[in-house]
Amino acid sequence: MEALLKAIASGLVEKPEEIVVTSEEQDNGTIVYHLHVAEDDMGRVIGKQGRIAKAIRVVMRAAATRNEQKIMVEID
Repeated sequence: MEALLKAIASGLVEKPEEIVVTSEEQDNGTIVYHLHVAEDDMGRVIGKQGRIAKAIRVVMRAAATRNEQKIMVEID
């Protein structure tokens, strides 16, 4: 899942080498993925009115549902 998130984000940013994806599991079994990108690339990843960020979350949730997981994606 981390590789998928990194692949999606690297197509959007100008500095793909600065992408860092981390994950942590919460007590309720939900996995939280944190996407860290360069300050200059935040606008590209979030998009106008958050549309790109929402699309990233939808794709990640679809992949997680296929694997019977619950996830959240946070963009830092």
